[in-house]
Amino acid sequence: MRINEVEQRVGITKKNIRFYEQQGLLKPERNAQNGYREYSEEDLLLLQKIKLLRKLSIPIEEIRKIETGALTMEDALRRHRISLEREQKNVEEMQLFCQMLIDHEVRFSTMDALEYLEKMEHMEKEGTRFMNIQAKDRKHKFFAPLVMAVLMVAFMIAIVWTVLWAYAIDPMNRPPMPFMIIVTVIPIVIIIGVLCNLWKRYQEIKGGEEDVASKY
Repeated sequence: MRINEVEQRVGITKKNIRFYEQQGLLKPERNAQNGYREYSEEDLLLLQKIKLLRKLSIPIEEIRKIETGALTMEDALRRHRISLEREQKNVEEMQLFCQMLIDHEVRFSTMDALEYLEKMEHMEKEGTRFMNIQAKDRKHKFFAPLVMAVLMVAFMIAIVWTVLWAYAIDPMNRPPMPFMIIVTVIPIVIIIGVLCNLWKRYQEIKGGEEDVASKY
C-alpha cells in the first residue's frame, strides 16, 4: 500500500512516517519499477505499535531497543513509569512553589528573586527538576547557522564586487579573463554551497517528529 493509505489507516502523518523511516524504525520495501515505497500489513502493524508507545511519550531510542530486542517491553515500561513518576513529582513541587508565591502575595516589582532562587537550588539538590531555561527551541537552533551563512555570503559577495571593481577601474592592468572568471566563480560556488548547507540544516531541524498530542 502507498503512504497516503497508511496515513489514513494508522492516523499518523506522512511526515512522521518518513521520520520513523529515517530513524530506522520502519523499513518499507521499494517498488522496483517506480521506486515508490510499498508498505505491507506488517509495516502498518509496526506503525500502530510505534504510535502507541509514542503516545505514552516513550523515547524513539527506547522504541528502537525494544524493536531490536535489546530491551524488553516490560523493562522499558517499568523504566518509563519511573520517569513519569519523577516528572509528576516535579510538577507537584512546582505547583506547591507557585502556591507559596501566591500565599506570600509576591509582587513582581518587589519580589526578592534571589531568595526564591536559593530555595529552588536547595530543592534541586534534593531531586526536584525545574524548567531548564537554557533549552533551545527550533528557532534558536537555526539562528546560529543562519547568522554564519549570512556573514559568509556577504563576505563572498564583497570579494566578487572588489574583484569586478578593480577590473573596471584599471583597464591597462587588467588580469587575463580566465583568471577573472576563476576568482569570480569560486566565491559564487561557495555561496551556493553555503545556502545549500543552510537549507539542509533547516530541513534537519524542521524534519523532526511532529507533536504527537496535536498530530495524532
